[in-house]
Amino acid sequence: MTSVSASRRSLTGVAVGAASIGLLVSGCTSSNGSTGSPTAGEKAAVTVSITLTPSGCAPSPATIEAGLVTFEITNRGADAVTEAELAKGNNVIGEKENLTPGLSGKFSVRLQPGSYVVNCPNAKTDHFDFTVAANATSAGSSAGADGSAATSPANAAAVAAATTAYHDYVDAEVRQLVAATASFTAAVKSGDIAAAKAAYGPARTHYESIEPVAESFGDLDPAIDARADDVADQSHWTGFHRLEKALWEDNSLTGTAPIADQLTADVAKLQALVVNQIYQPATIANGCVELLDEVARTKVTGAEDRYSHTDLFDFEANVSGAREGFTDIEPLLKRSDPALAATIESRFADVTEALEQYKQGNGWVDYSTVGQDARRVLAQKVDALAEPLSQVAALVG
Repeated sequence: MTSVSASRRSLTGVAVGAASIGLLVSGCTSSNGSTGSPTAGEKAAVTVSITLTPSGCAPSPATIEAGLVTFEITNRGADAVTEAELAKGNNVIGEKENLTPGLSGKFSVRLQPGSYVVNCPNAKTDHFDFTVAANATSAGSSAGADGSAATSPANAAAVAAATTAYHDYVDAEVRQLVAATASFTAAVKSGDIAAAKAAYGPARTHYESIEPVAESFGDLDPAIDARADDVADQSHWTGFHRLEKALWEDNSLTGTAPIADQLTADVAKLQALVVNQIYQPATIANGCVELLDEVARTKVTGAEDRYSHTDLFDFEANVSGAREGFTDIEPLLKRSDPALAATIESRFADVTEALEQYKQGNGWVDYSTVGQDARRVLAQKVDALAEPLSQVAALVG
């Protein structure tokens, strides 16, 4: 989860009408050094460079032709500017966060013609126009419903299977989120602190498993999942973590009924928004990496569930969501790089094994009992998985 000031909208890659949208990926080269396998009649991926500075983040070039694009982002001395995102309208299409000075990252996405914006919150000039022009491929009739180039029946069928499977997974998780949140907020409103504490971690798992999807809808994610330091005016702080503080730090639910009602309403809004979304294979791959980045960059510190120390519920949910997304697109990856698919499978197993030692009954141990050395091991395992997984978006794009 990023801060509100840094936009906190991490992309969902929704393809609506002519817009084809993709999710974050932190690295986009394949195991043989390519940047993806272009379909018949299509050019290889175009590279767009973005340099984060205190002044801004102008993309170079600022106009490209439709197709697979890799955005390479580098922070050159911008302490307050640590994120670049590509947006179309109110939807964040691609993003790279947590780039402190000297760091760089990438994300890949397949784009159709249209007008986009590159944003870099906190820069002197924080948005720049970006244009995708039509070419012979994008202007033709070969594009699939999800925005990908479906040049053969077999490829089209594989893409359709992946997008349908992931859509159904997101839909199922949101349905469970609605039900679990209702149980949690009912306990909050009844003043039953013990019951609310017991329901908190399990309810959040269904949110954390699809967090990159949820984060794309403007201010909805901050409303549901902002931490205390994400909100300048604490009187406007809502969502899970506001109630977490009431339960574990304040030990009082007085005055929290409106916050519980708002959380219930916001989760219902999320359910309505995801019903008709379509996800590119690259979108799904990028989302998998975003989920792992959530673990290795932020959750491993313990800052997420700082009052309840239920962080391992979130860890497992992030990894489980990434695992599901990868499973859905793995048949596509095996066509171009079966060795990479096998490596990713092996490293998912390593992460799962590392987490299993912290299981306790139907839940997880208190994260405050996990020492710094053990936390570093978890982060290293997740990073070792994220590295090959970050290569997938450009290969299945």
